[in-house]
Amino acid sequence: MQASYRQLISYVSEIKEQNHSSAAALLVMQHDNIILEHYEGFHSNEDSNPIHINSMFNIASARKSYLAFAIGFALYEKKIHSLDDLISHYLNTYDTGVVQGTTIRHLVTHSHGLNERADGSIYREFAAGEGWAYRGINVKIMTQLFKHLYGYDFPRLLEERIFVPLGFKYTKWSTEISATLVKVIDDPKQAADFQLYPFADGMGSNLHTTARELAIWGNLHLNMGRHQGIQVVPEEVIRLCTSIQNLQYDDAQLPDNGLFWYVQDEAKDRSEIGEQVPKGSYQILGNTGPLLLVVPEQQLVVVRMYNRRYNYGGSHYLHYLREFSNLASETFTIH
Repeated sequence: MQASYRQLISYVSEIKEQNHSSAAALLVMQHDNIILEHYEGFHSNEDSNPIHINSMFNIASARKSYLAFAIGFALYEKKIHSLDDLISHYLNTYDTGVVQGTTIRHLVTHSHGLNERADGSIYREFAAGEGWAYRGINVKIMTQLFKHLYGYDFPRLLEERIFVPLGFKYTKWSTEISATLVKVIDDPKQAADFQLYPFADGMGSNLHTTARELAIWGNLHLNMGRHQGIQVVPEEVIRLCTSIQNLQYDDAQLPDNGLFWYVQDEAKDRSEIGEQVPKGSYQILGNTGPLLLVVPEQQLVVVRMYNRRYNYGGSHYLHYLREFSNLASETFTIH
């Protein structure tokens, strides 16, 4: 094994230990081939099975990339006319005074300015399009929008149009514990649990997948919807998801987004992608540690998995995310 590969593995292992995760996985694809695959640890912080190729991690907010795909399909199939349509044009379940001026573009790029109280009421933090904040309300609204447009929940579209054609067996919205599920550690002193979120109809919570199938998901995007030479997804759907869709901000340090994906243009202080990662790259993250980085310039897909709630680093977690993506990109640079 190359020394640079060992360095990347050591980095992943070190963060696993420092963040009290019981499990880690690292998988790298380049030019459509797996060139590095590493698993370590156990399914839980209690007696449990070792991590292996079929271990299914709860990928938390990384599931936004799957919702992004569903919204991209809705745009492609003209169920949504434009990203600049007001959400109130489609849904009347929210206070029009609060969501006034909020478009689908705002919602999928985290620039909507909305937040949700514990009682479920919605309030505004800033005017739509005039800032950036990572809040969960946009996922809730876009999930409801998809069901309004199609008459069923978005996981069904993924199952029919992606999971079955690609032969996925280990990517599932799990509602019952099984031996292949990696449990999520919240408090290292307490028993872990396979679910991260309460089950909610249609929300697509608790999506579990393996490092291999998450990498194939990323590789499908890298190849603009092609898998093993077959066009499984229209190119336009992938392009919508992974190209910059937010409007320009007054604050130049706010990150750029496609449909939920972080997208690299000029390096930004508030982005989770490292400054050395080439332009055109994109990444999705979950707060249990899963990370999927796609670098088209290097024909590279990198997957990292953990099972500890909240990424390492506290308020400085972005530093460690950028450090990892910089190291991964540097390790697999095409000379």
